[in-house]
Amino acid sequence: MRTFRVIHRTEYIYGTAMADGFSVARLLPRNTPLQTVRIAEIEVTPRADEWEESLDPFGNRVVHFAIHHPHFALTVTSNLEVGLETGELPQGDTPWEAVAAAAAGARGDEAVEVGPFLAHTWQTPALASLWELTGDVFTSGRGVIAAVQHLCHRIFNEFQFDPSFSDLSTPLHSVLAERRGVCQDFAHVSCAALRSVGLPARYVSGYIETVPLSGEPKLVGVDASHAWCSVWAGEFGWIDFDPTNNQMPPLRHVTVGWGRDYDDVAPVRGVVIGPSSWQTLTVSVDVAEVF
Repeated sequence: MRTFRVIHRTEYIYGTAMADGFSVARLLPRNTPLQTVRIAEIEVTPRADEWEESLDPFGNRVVHFAIHHPHFALTVTSNLEVGLETGELPQGDTPWEAVAAAAAGARGDEAVEVGPFLAHTWQTPALASLWELTGDVFTSGRGVIAAVQHLCHRIFNEFQFDPSFSDLSTPLHSVLAERRGVCQDFAHVSCAALRSVGLPARYVSGYIETVPLSGEPKLVGVDASHAWCSVWAGEFGWIDFDPTNNQMPPLRHVTVGWGRDYDDVAPVRGVVIGPSSWQTLTVSVDVAEVF
């Protein structure tokens, strides 16, 4: 088992004092079959006047907090430590059509588990252009794992990582047309493509350790929040894959939570109440393996 520590710091600075503020943070990781959470703490400055922790409908850990006194800044820092087992792909495969049929016919607990991840969302719409990604991948009788590996490889090779191209409002059809974006875009493309052929797909939010080039020092604060995809493969359960890095299963990935798309797992969201003013946002993430 490998151990990773993560420090995620989000800082807002306001041009004038805000009188009130309400925030929702999804920064606490969850246990998974391959991940054991050892430390999970959130610190808020200034102190929060209200604080509540809960689970959302997908089982993700959520913190709601409010600040009801004047403040010129807000800093949210999460300190995490998790143990990760090395994932391996199953020995064997099942035709993807059989998996899609099983998902469509799921009942009881299985329907609760996979049903929400079959439907398209506004960030993962059902677009005709998705056929360009899936048409020659999900061919008759092909194994679901082999097909998803092909899809992962295709997105990695055909899409360019370009942080200057997209933001949270960039529609999927633009990402598909321009074949560029960032990890959240590629996770959305993956989810939309899989759902278009009837396979349940989850958008996974978390972190990935950035490995410096040989001979270069590891810099502080340059790691980042990351996103990838998870597909339901029937009897084999959920299998994660990272199209940004062409990894299936992913490596060095710390899972925070999952949902239908980014909106379900945004790290920090909120609203402040006060005079009209400028504000700045700074985010830094450090992910390091503990030896």
